[in-house]
Amino acid sequence: MLRREFIKTSAIAGSASLLPVEMLAGNLKLTKADMIIDQIGLQLFSIPFLLENDLEQTLSMLAELGYSKVELYGPYAFSADSAKEGWKSLAPQLGFSGSGFFGREAGEIAALLKSYSLSVPAIHTDLDTLENDMDSLAKVAEIIGFEYVILPALPPENRGSMEDYKNTAELFNRIGKNAVDRGIKFAYHNHGYGLVDMEGQIPLKYLIENTDPEWLFLEMDVFWTTAGRADPLEYLDKYPGRYRLMHVKDMKEKKHFSGDGGNPAQWMELFPFICSAGDGAIELDKIIPTAMESGVVHFIVEQDLVKEPEQALGRSINYLKSL
Repeated sequence: MLRREFIKTSAIAGSASLLPVEMLAGNLKLTKADMIIDQIGLQLFSIPFLLENDLEQTLSMLAELGYSKVELYGPYAFSADSAKEGWKSLAPQLGFSGSGFFGREAGEIAALLKSYSLSVPAIHTDLDTLENDMDSLAKVAEIIGFEYVILPALPPENRGSMEDYKNTAELFNRIGKNAVDRGIKFAYHNHGYGLVDMEGQIPLKYLIENTDPEWLFLEMDVFWTTAGRADPLEYLDKYPGRYRLMHVKDMKEKKHFSGDGGNPAQWMELFPFICSAGDGAIELDKIIPTAMESGVVHFIVEQDLVKEPEQALGRSINYLKSL
C-alpha cells in the first residue's frame, strides 16, 4: 500500500464528497517521502506463456524481482459460457488460452501465491459473470482475498451509441451495488474507446458522472488512455476518489489508435510500442504522484505479452521504486 495515511483514508471513502477537504481544495502537499510506492503489482496477462509453462518458477521470479501483488485474468471455472467462448475465439491470435487459476482450484492458487508472498488485490472478469453470478465471485474472493472485481473491456453492444452508454451506466450501478452487498467492489478498466466526443459527450466521463461513486470504481490504464487521445492527468484531477487502481506501462513514442480503439485488433497493433516503465514517452513521473493524490491505491505493471520478461519487468519495478 502507500505510505500516506490520507490516501488510506480516501481509499475508504465512497465518493469525492468524502475525501479530505484539503485534497478537494488542492491544498494538500506531498513530500518526497510521501511519494514512495511500498508495494507494486503485476497484471499476469503480461506473462501468460511463462505461467502456462512453469507456474511456480514464474511466481518465484516475480517475488525475486520485488513484486508483491498480482492481478489475475479469466476466464475461470465459474465464468459464463460466453466468456469462455470469447477466449476460445481469441486464442489463435494470442497464442495461449485464458488463465483462470492455471488449472488449479481457488484454494490451491491462494496457497501457492501466499507461499511467494504475493497478494491479489483484484481480478479481471467478464460482464456476463459480473451481471449474473456475483455470488461465485464473492465466494472466490473469500478464498483468494481480492477486493475488486474488474471489467477489463466493454462488449461492443454496450458502447455503440450514447444510448448504449446510458444503459451501461445503469447496469454498472446494479452490478456495483450487488458487489458491495457481497463485500467486494466493482471497477471498470478503460481501453481506448469512449474517450473522444460521441453525440456531444465523452462516454467515459458520462459513465463516471452517472454512476454512484460507492458502486463503481475505476482502474486507469495509462497506455490505452494515451492511445485513445485522452490525458490521464485530466481524469485523475477531475475525478478524485474514483480511481483506485492503475495499470502502469509506458509507450516508446506517442501513438494513437488507427481507428476508435474499439477492438482487439487495434489494441494488438500497439503492443510493439509498449515498453518498460520509465523508458518511454508517457509522463509517469507526473502521472504517478497525481494518481497518489487522487486516491489510487494499487499500482500494477502491465506489459502485454512482454518479451524478455525478467529484464523488462525488472526495469519497470526498479523505475517505480525510484520515484
